[in-house]
Amino acid sequence: MIISIDASNGLAIYDQIVRQIKFAIASEVLRPGEMVPSVREMAKQTAVNPNTVSRAYRELQSEGILEVVRGTGLQVTKTAVKQCRKDRQGLIQERLRAVLEEAQQSQLGDDEIRQLFESELARLNEKGDA
Repeated sequence: MIISIDASNGLAIYDQIVRQIKFAIASEVLRPGEMVPSVREMAKQTAVNPNTVSRAYRELQSEGILEVVRGTGLQVTKTAVKQCRKDRQGLIQERLRAVLEEAQQSQLGDDEIRQLFESELARLNEKGDA
C-alpha cells in the first residue's frame, strides 16, 4: 500500500492518510484482518512526523476501521470495507455536489451539465478499456 502526501492540497496530512487508507480498504487493496504498516514504517514511507501518523491511526481506530492486535499492531476490522465504501461514496458525492453547484452558478443548463458528465464518463471508460 502506497500513501502519497501532497502538502499543497489543502487537506491536513493526517486526513490525507486517513482518506487514503479508507480508499485502500474500500477498493480491497487492504482487506479485513490485514495489518497496516507500523507508525514508524508509515512515517518513513510518507516522510511525515510519526505523531501525524499516530493521529491518523487513532482516528481510524475511533471510527472502528482499525483495531489493535496485542503485541502485533493494527489490523483492518471485519466491518471496515462496508464502512469505508460508504465513506468513500460520501466524499465523492460532496465533491460532485460542489462541481454541480459551480456549473449551475456558471449558468450552465441541466442538459449541458448532463452532456459534460456523460462525455467525461465515456472518456474514463474508454481510458479504462485501453
